[in-house]
Amino acid sequence: MDLNLDTLKQDMLGHLEHSEFAVFRSEAGGLDNLPTVLWDVERYPDYQMFLDAARKSGAKMVLFASREFGVDELDDLKEQLDEIDMPREERRDVDRQLQELRVHDGSTCEIELAFAHQSWMYVYSAQPDWYVLFQDLNEEISGHLPLSDDSESGNLGGFYSNN
Repeated sequence: MDLNLDTLKQDMLGHLEHSEFAVFRSEAGGLDNLPTVLWDVERYPDYQMFLDAARKSGAKMVLFASREFGVDELDDLKEQLDEIDMPREERRDVDRQLQELRVHDGSTCEIELAFAHQSWMYVYSAQPDWYVLFQDLNEEISGHLPLSDDSESGNLGGFYSNN
């Protein structure tokens, strides 16, 4: 979804400030290991509908998280790109896309609203299209990286059995 998350973030925070919800400021991605149900942001992008569902379920507190994009993420990805074997045309295309993403330095790349209900976290998560492109490039480049020594040798990274 191609949204300006900086504007959406300010709108959400303003709305939450005047709502009956207690707002807990969490870190984006902090719910990754919890049982979650994702809101269908594509078909129902209105976060107020999500908050209405939270209210009707009896939630008293919502979690709010956002994350800003930094060029350091692009620099790290560029370093990885330099380490892999990739056809010249494909490398040039990926390099161009990474350069184009630099305009988003400091922009909000992820917003999460969440509430707990019956041992599940219900989550509204939004990312702009340009950030989805960045994640796709990250996966593409990571897929070309050689396996680490630990992976090749079958070492489980410090997990072993004395049996």
